[in-house]
Amino acid sequence: MRTPDDDRSRDVVNDTDYPVEALFRHRWSPYRFEPRGVETEKLLRCLEAARWAASSYNEQPWSWIIARREETEAFETMIGCLAEPNQGWARNAGALLLTATRGTFAGNGQPNRVALHDLGLAAAHLSLQATAEGLQVHQMAGVNLSRVRVVYEIPEDYEPRTAIAIGYPATDPPENDTQREFEKRDRGPRNRKPLAEQVFARKFGVAAEIARSAG
Repeated sequence: MRTPDDDRSRDVVNDTDYPVEALFRHRWSPYRFEPRGVETEKLLRCLEAARWAASSYNEQPWSWIIARREETEAFETMIGCLAEPNQGWARNAGALLLTATRGTFAGNGQPNRVALHDLGLAAAHLSLQATAEGLQVHQMAGVNLSRVRVVYEIPEDYEPRTAIAIGYPATDPPENDTQREFEKRDRGPRNRKPLAEQVFARKFGVAAEIARSAG
């Protein structure tokens, strides 16, 4: 298996305030992908990593619908479910995923208010495994959810949620203005809020002492 430092596209590296594992520093969300497929074993390892995410009561409320670029008809169908601004760049991905969550617990039918939280954790597992494989993931909120429900016959007790593009980041020079704009986004600085704006103590909005000393 590749490590992040093995891949020639690894010139995008996130600067962190504190040392963290390399996967976190090398994970990013490209707009430019090489127009080629992703090996079956790599996709399976990414999905397996997601399968082992924690979830409330081990409910595992997430589901994935996958289309690989070599499955031309299925891939085009899924492209058509994306919001129009996402269709152009996502078309180069090696595979696309649509996500859905079950809103109730299977055992008792009670609402599962943390289903989206658990999907997010599974997607994070998937994206970090993708980084370990020399791939990258770009997650999308821009999805035609009503179309997804109809096209894929999503059951009433499930909600379509997001889309995910997975593939190899492009390393070739951009060829047109659109690609140059995407390249600018891909290679631009990556900013995160400081911990003092995210970690509170005593009451909401008051930075915890440990966070105030960070950075």
